[in-house]
Amino acid sequence: MADSNPTPPEAPKAPTPTAATTTTTTATSAAEGYKAAKPNPVWQMMGLRGPPKRLPSRNWLIFLSLTGAISSAIIYDKREKKRATARWAAAVSPLASEPVTDPSQLPRKLTVILASPPGDGLRVAQDHFIEYVKPILAASGLDWEFVQGRQQGDVRAAVAEKIRRRRSREERPEVELLPTEENIRDAIRAKNNTPEFEGPGGDIVIGRHAWKEYIRGLHEGWLGPLDPPPKPEVFSTPEQPAASEATSDSTATETEGGAVEAEKKEEEKPKEEEKKSDRPRQPVPYNTTADYSASHLPPTLPAEFSPSEPVQFPHLLGFAGTFTRMGRFFNRRQLADDVGRQVAAACFAHAREYRDAEPETAADDSSAPTPYEQQRALVHEERDWVKSVWKPVDETTADEEEKTKERIWASPMVIDPRIAQRMRRFEIRAEDEERAKGIVIPETQIEGWIKGTLRSLGTWGWSVVKGEERKGPNVGNIDDE
Repeated sequence: MADSNPTPPEAPKAPTPTAATTTTTTATSAAEGYKAAKPNPVWQMMGLRGPPKRLPSRNWLIFLSLTGAISSAIIYDKREKKRATARWAAAVSPLASEPVTDPSQLPRKLTVILASPPGDGLRVAQDHFIEYVKPILAASGLDWEFVQGRQQGDVRAAVAEKIRRRRSREERPEVELLPTEENIRDAIRAKNNTPEFEGPGGDIVIGRHAWKEYIRGLHEGWLGPLDPPPKPEVFSTPEQPAASEATSDSTATETEGGAVEAEKKEEEKPKEEEKKSDRPRQPVPYNTTADYSASHLPPTLPAEFSPSEPVQFPHLLGFAGTFTRMGRFFNRRQLADDVGRQVAAACFAHAREYRDAEPETAADDSSAPTPYEQQRALVHEERDWVKSVWKPVDETTADEEEKTKERIWASPMVIDPRIAQRMRRFEIRAEDEERAKGIVIPETQIEGWIKGTLRSLGTWGWSVVKGEERKGPNVGNIDDE
């Protein structure tokens, strides 16, 4: 008979402790006994958790890297732009300390020509002048006047009118000029025998669009007539009388209705006139580019004109030029150096003739021949102009003024050789440029607000710690004698 109470199986033996188990037990007991260091109570008093104990995340690292790189590029470019402008301003500053030979003599005056760029307003050109040109002119101590145009053709009209006024004073001394501000001023100076400045003046033309109008106005003033062109006559057709009384009776009601409509139109006309600006209309050109070759030179034409300098003015609009504008924005220091060199050349008043293109170069470029340097100056800026400049005028929708308006920007630049050979261009001398490169601008003159504030704060703290220095001679203690 089988045993009803079988013996239970033996329990498995407990594993013998090894070296790994002993090490784990020891580390666990050590970790339980470790106490983390208490944070600095200063952070708790300030309501902060303390400095971070690990690096930022990947997204934060990307954001901080991009922000730091862009900020560094902007700050560096702005500082170097200030350095370039300050260097050229320091180069022309000795001109302001030159002695005046005659205290009653008029100073040298430059003419700054500004115009609204295509597709934008005049304020953009004024900001460009204030940022890059004005600091150098102010440091040189020279005087300057403005010729500003808000729309296409204003600069052309102003330059031509200035030349015609000069010609009228010399060619027609018996004719009394209009009592404008310029004519009254010149008459007072002539009455007081105020001597003019003996030397070259100069014109600083900002931008390709203003340069084309300047060249057109120069030709119009010297090659055009002094009298304005005759206005076209307007022929009016006489009204025909009524054929019979019956016809007039039948159309009486229509006449009354037409009278009411005429009254409404007359009431609308003053409103339209109020909407129009009070700005005077732009004078029409006295000649065209086709009249250059047949025009006779006036007897008062000088052998040399006042020197001129076309200053670059990069201006690009539109979404497609975003990356181009970004590249120019991060490299404004180069623009400041180039513009500063051009303005400094105008201040030093060293000029040369405009150079013609070489025969080989002129023969190769048969599509758009530009034999004169005046035609090639700043020609690369035309690629940045808006498309509306090159769009032809719609004859069906345009008004009469728009149809007859001269499109100088879109037209090719035509130059008469007799005018071209009398023009001069400012050029900086090699010794002046080398002297400007050797000028060192101190960091305190170009640093920003944050760095300047920290520097002034450190200087003030050091003066407080060091104390005030004794003023006067050190004679020692005279009481011990």
